[in-house]
Amino acid sequence: MGISLSLQQFLDNRGVNYDVMSHAPTKHSLATAQVCHIPEDNLAKGILLRRRDGYLLAIVPASRKVGLSELGEWLDQPIGLATEEEVTSVFADCEPGSVPPVASAYGLQAVMDDSLEGFEHIYFEGGDHCTLVHVTGREFHRLMSSVPHARFSAPLH
Repeated sequence: MGISLSLQQFLDNRGVNYDVMSHAPTKHSLATAQVCHIPEDNLAKGILLRRRDGYLLAIVPASRKVGLSELGEWLDQPIGLATEEEVTSVFADCEPGSVPPVASAYGLQAVMDDSLEGFEHIYFEGGDHCTLVHVTGREFHRLMSSVPHARFSAPLH
């Protein structure tokens, strides 16, 4: 499949410089980082959340998980994980479980964890389980310039 059409059009329309990398199929972001020989902290992943007024995409490194209570407290409202069916519906041009962390490409609001700050390179799923998009840290932060930042994640281990 490769990079999703929504993501590709969004990146191209904004003049984002990016590279597309193919890799052996993986089932989760930690395995993707290992197969691609990139640090888990440099692989951004999107987690679709449900809140009172719709959906929110939480963006965290592969090495971390969303702290639902911390993020809910920061948002001042309860949140929960979206169902698999909801994720498939919102990210219709992506394989199930492969959510690009570029919320604006899908008309979503987002929040980015502070732990993604300061990296020279950022990678993220392109819409399937065997394609990564690589951007510089500067390009990633330009993409995320309108996204609020907060500290709401916790280490996986």
